[in-house]
Amino acid sequence: MLILQQNYFSQIAAYARQQLPLEACGLIAGIKENENIIVKKIYFLNNVDKSVRHFSLAPQEQFQAIKDMRQNNYILLGNWHSHPSSAAVPSTEDIKLAYDPALSYLILSLQYSTPLLNSFKIKNGFITKEIIHIIPEEKR
Repeated sequence: MLILQQNYFSQIAAYARQQLPLEACGLIAGIKENENIIVKKIYFLNNVDKSVRHFSLAPQEQFQAIKDMRQNNYILLGNWHSHPSSAAVPSTEDIKLAYDPALSYLILSLQYSTPLLNSFKIKNGFITKEIIHIIPEEKR
């Protein structure tokens, strides 16, 4: 199960809307506890492809994000991207480019007025939908 704070979901949706009509993208980091994947930080990266149908993460921003993860003792949990006008399911290209079956692949659909976020594991072209549990913001 992927555990995501409500404020992270809201931030992803807001960033994706700002990037319209292009796909927005980024990384997720955090910790794994037993079978749970707990998102502790969201990274908002530039889509260097500047496309409405696909994305590529900016390499220098990826390096900075990984450096930040190491400094915070987080691990890379996966990536996220938006589908501005299609469903929150992996496209053929998303499946083809899913290089690590251990990662979560989050897709946010902005097809309708209410954003929809789904998460998937992708291994050898096969897709498994992950359960996302959205929780209130953690108190610090």
